[in-house]
Amino acid sequence: MVEPIRHELLDGLRGGCIRHGFFGRTGGVSKGVYGSLNCGLGSRDDTELVRENRARALMALGVPGVPLLTPYQVHSPRALVVRAPWGEGKPPDADALATDVPHLAIGVLAADCVPALLADEEASVIGAAHAGWKGAIGGVLEAAVEAMTSLGAKPSRIVAVLGPSIAAASYEVGSEFPAPFLARNPDWADLFRPAPRADHLLFDLPGYCLRRLRALGLRAAEASGHDTFAAHDRFFSYRRTCHAGETDYGRNLSTIVLSPLGAPNTPAR
Repeated sequence: MVEPIRHELLDGLRGGCIRHGFFGRTGGVSKGVYGSLNCGLGSRDDTELVRENRARALMALGVPGVPLLTPYQVHSPRALVVRAPWGEGKPPDADALATDVPHLAIGVLAADCVPALLADEEASVIGAAHAGWKGAIGGVLEAAVEAMTSLGAKPSRIVAVLGPSIAAASYEVGSEFPAPFLARNPDWADLFRPAPRADHLLFDLPGYCLRRLRALGLRAAEASGHDTFAAHDRFFSYRRTCHAGETDYGRNLSTIVLSPLGAPNTPAR
């Protein structure tokens, strides 16, 4: 059974008509390293199986058959406003999307990077962003909020939730890694702590993303607290795949969609 993770910040917005879900690896049809709810069309999984997995995710949100748009993610700060489905073939390069169009699901894929879902209830504007460390330091979260404001949203009304991603306890980096972060803000030093391995550190990527979002003056920003690397049975993880010597990996889907008033959000929990 496909059971999305939902968060109280996004639950109930517009009477439940802003639907959202952070999906893991359970409830799909893919096999092997992609088992089972792999939603990444960019993976080497069977395309028809991936499409079925994506359809199951939409069904779990109570919006079967709506277009589901996920960009071709390139770890950039690029955000796009989308108001209609794009055609067949490779989707546009971007790492964040925003829309004010009902029945158009927007989402991002992740397998350790931070997925963010955002909404301005009053303006009926939603956003989704994919933030690996490169995108986060480059400003992808700010770009997502800017794209939303171009549609009438205001930062002071936006709520944002970070979905499952690699947690600080699992994210080991080299001793050279903090330099570009600390060059921007020395106060970010507390996002790094010593790792068990010599000359390595543990980095709190979700914590970093929360600081970037909260600096924008949002109404609220929180994280789900799930660790994709540690929870093998629940989530896909790129880093875990690398440690195992596997050649590819599944992608976790995070998606959000506007529904007309009178169509409340009633997916399975």
